[in-house]
Amino acid sequence: MVDVKIEENGVAVITFDDGKANALSPDSLKALDNAVTQVEDEAKAIVLVGRPERFSAGFDLKHMMAGPDSANALLTQGVAFFGRLFTHKKPIVMACTGHAIAGGVLLLLCADHRVGVEGDYKLGLNETAIGMPLPIFALELAKARLDNRKVEEATLMARIYNPEESIAVGYLDEATAADALVATAVKRAAQLAELAPHAYAVTKLKLRQPCMDFINKTLADDLAATAKLLGTK
Repeated sequence: MVDVKIEENGVAVITFDDGKANALSPDSLKALDNAVTQVEDEAKAIVLVGRPERFSAGFDLKHMMAGPDSANALLTQGVAFFGRLFTHKKPIVMACTGHAIAGGVLLLLCADHRVGVEGDYKLGLNETAIGMPLPIFALELAKARLDNRKVEEATLMARIYNPEESIAVGYLDEATAADALVATAVKRAAQLAELAPHAYAVTKLKLRQPCMDFINKTLADDLAATAKLLGTK
């Protein structure tokens, strides 16, 4: 499911491929978290790569539909992993290999740089289109990383974008051909790693920790309120 290797330039490449839609389940989140732990001391930067044509379909619906306790446990685990990447002291780069929907596109928002693949792929938060209110953590990540003029369109209006549009909105920073995707992501990670590591880590934490503090403060109450609103309690 998760493969790990460290390139000669010190960039760690973590490849996530569950053979399906790359759903974020308890097992996959644990495997990804363990992979970050495995490389974070040795690596100068980290690149996360999805499976061909499917970066991630978001949180595993099997667990999300199994009841409020199951859903809230999965979301809490997911937010913990998102927060780890969002505030990580090392540069984090995502190689978005294709579709990134809901929790999958939120994962992109946690990186320092996002390289997408060119093609007919869909990226976005579709929750309000399918009857699910967006949780606070999703809105806060969107406000932190997306173009301010596009936040309501991307969240409230559930707009889905192609890779080129996603660059303008802020889900991606650039897009390239599929055969150049990983190499480009590794190159960008190496470039970020050339910045002074301590200054980078401290500045990143100052920039992003307030957002995570608010997310963590409101998470439990917000998930409970959302579950009640959806009639699961």
